Parts: sequence; C-alpha cells; structure tokens
Amino acid sequence: MQNLFQIEDKKYFYGRLALQAAQRHEAAALQWFRLAEVDDPNNETSLNKDQLAWYVRAALREKNWTEVLSAIEKMSPEQTQEGAWRYWKARALKAQNKTLDANIIFAKLATERHFYGWLAQDEQSEQGGGMSSPLNTYKVSDFNVEEINTTPAFQRVEALQRLDLRWEAKSEWALATKYFDDKQLLAAAEFAVRKNWYDLAIITADKTTETHDFELRYPMPFRNLIKPAAAERGVDEAWVYGITRQESRFMHYAKSGVGASGLMQLMPATAKWAASRAGIGDYNNSMIHELDTNIALGTYYMAYTKDLFSGQETMATAAYNAGPSRAKKWVATVPLEGAIYAETIPFSETRSYVQKVMANAHLYAPRLGLKAITLKQRLGVIPSRYAAFEATTNQDTEIAE
Repeated sequence: MQNLFQIEDKKYFYGRLALQAAQRHEAAALQWFRLAEVDDPNNETSLNKDQLAWYVRAALREKNWTEVLSAIEKMSPEQTQEGAWRYWKARALKAQNKTLDANIIFAKLATERHFYGWLAQDEQSEQGGGMSSPLNTYKVSDFNVEEINTTPAFQRVEALQRLDLRWEAKSEWALATKYFDDKQLLAAAEFAVRKNWYDLAIITADKTTETHDFELRYPMPFRNLIKPAAAERGVDEAWVYGITRQESRFMHYAKSGVGASGLMQLMPATAKWAASRAGIGDYNNSMIHELDTNIALGTYYMAYTKDLFSGQETMATAAYNAGPSRAKKWVATVPLEGAIYAETIPFSETRSYVQKVMANAHLYAPRLGLKAITLKQRLGVIPSRYAAFEATTNQDTEIAE
C-alpha cells in the first residue's frame, strides 16, 4: 500500500503521525519521525518547526541523546537560537563527552535570565546550590522615582487606577514606558511597587535586558499571610510565591478568562472543594477574593497535589494548572528528570507555566532566606508510572479538578 504513495506524501504523512504520537508520548513517535526523514537525497528535513521541536522532545523522553542532537541540527538557524534548543543541544553534547563544546554553549546561556539560563548555571557548577551571579545589579534612587511620579503620563495612570479603570491604566502605562531604557524601566517598576501595583512592577522590571533589579522582578507582598499559610500546610514558601507570581502577579482582584479568581487563581469549584476539605464551614464564593481565604485555599490545594504525587513539586505544579489526572498521565514508563518532564508536557501553556513557576521558586528561595538549591534539584526526578503514585485514586483526582 505504501508503494502507491509518492515519497513526499509518505514523508508528510509520517511527519503528521509522529507529531501526534509525540504529543501523546507514544513509543512509536521516534520511529515515525525517522520514517518522515528517509529517502531524502539532499538530506533536507521535511519537518516543520513544531514537528522538529517534538522530535527532540520524543528523543528526550527516550534519553536518546544522539537523536536529540540530530533533530536539533535539522532546525533552522533561528529555531536553534531558542533557549530550549541551545540548552538541550549542550546537554546532548555533554552526554556524548563533548564537554568543551557543551561548556561553550552553557557559558553563554548561563548569562541569560530565564529557565534555561538557570539550568545552564547548574551545569556550570560542579557542586550546585546557588546563583552564579548576584541578583541585584542596580537600585533606583528616590529622585528617580520622584521623576516618574511627576510625569503627566504616570499621573494619568494613577488617576485611572483610582477609578478602577485597570485596563485603561495598563494601556497608558505601556505607552509611557515603551521607549524606556533599563534604568528608567526600573524606576517605573519601583514607582509601581510603592503604589502596590505589583503586576505593573513585574511586567516592567522583566523588560530590562542588561541592568536588573530582581527584587522588583520578584516582589514579596503579603508575606504576613503567605509565610504562616505555607508553614501550616507544609509547603515551600518559595514555591507558593512562585505559583502566586505566575497566577496573578499578586493582584488579588485578578480573574482569568476561564473563571479562576483571586491571588492564587482558584476555580470556584476547586475553591469550594478545598474549603470543605480544609474545614472552612462557612465558605461561599464571595470569599474567593479575600486575601487570607484565597491563600489558605491555594496553599491547601498545593499541599494536596504535592501529597498526591509523593512530594514531587514539578508534577504538583503541572496539576495546579492542568489538573492532577493530566499531570499523572504525562509520566513515563521510566524515571524522568524534572526538566525533561516539564519540557515534554503537551500543552504549551502548561509547559511554560511549570517552567516559569519552578524558575520563580528558584529565584525566591534565597530572597526569602530559605535554603538555596539548584533549579535542577528543585525540579527533581519524576518516578515511572509503574513505581509511584499508587495511592492516588481516580475519585480524588476527579474531585480536585
């Protein structure tokens, strides 16, 4: 039957088939990717950008470093410059004992401030355990902040905020900061923090490229509520801050397009379920925006998902975003390092969410005075589906979701 198809048709078919299989974590995915690449006299790939990304991910789950490297080398120059593929290329080179080539990539990547940059720092450090460079590189002065305060555009932002016209305030803010350099961005971010506009502060501080202030990127509001709630539930405070920063940017009135609400962005059904489990007998949906209640319910749900997955925070983070049953479905037949589990989450939103939350927690730990561990250690190892989580039940996961 296959002989009835032209080579290009077969390559297209196997490419599509392999992509779907890789996203479902099927064992046949790698073989189908290979079939999509055969019979090409010019050795040019027929796979598109998305297919090549999942070719790498399928190889990662199989720990096939040779094929990881081969798939990355088929990518366009633009795609290979993405942080993910530089990091995994270096890991593949390291696995093949090409240490010098790997370290050249790690050294450049480790200067960048994102998930893969922190992982590259881990690879550079033989002992691990901390940051390789200081977090705070610049502090704005009160004079800098006062300059922002007296600027008409920012006065308009403040007036709009007082009127609860938040969308209009954000639009005005974006226009006012559009052409700011790093130091001006940090002055604006400091101004926003002083006004308790944490979302604007984070968004603005995140835009700096060379001069940074990580205290502004990772503010610590509401610690009088978060610290005791984390301690009561036995969850890492840095992880709670990592979740909350990603969910709401610390704006308690936040509400998502799907109905999640409050500081820790809880769905009404999840909040009601958590309240009943946590013993909050008088709970009603109007309480979801109350800071203390939202934090209590959010940390309860974090503790629940963590316990569900035998203390594995990376899986629990995936569960917080996509539900426990999906997080469990994404484990492999063999143990996976947490970075590979996160990389191969099929939902792009959840994949990015898990990476950002765990990187957030990594950055928050030293700021909170907690024990510093590498991001790789924080991500941990995901046990195989045959070896762990036997205590979880379908009933529990369905209720939680």
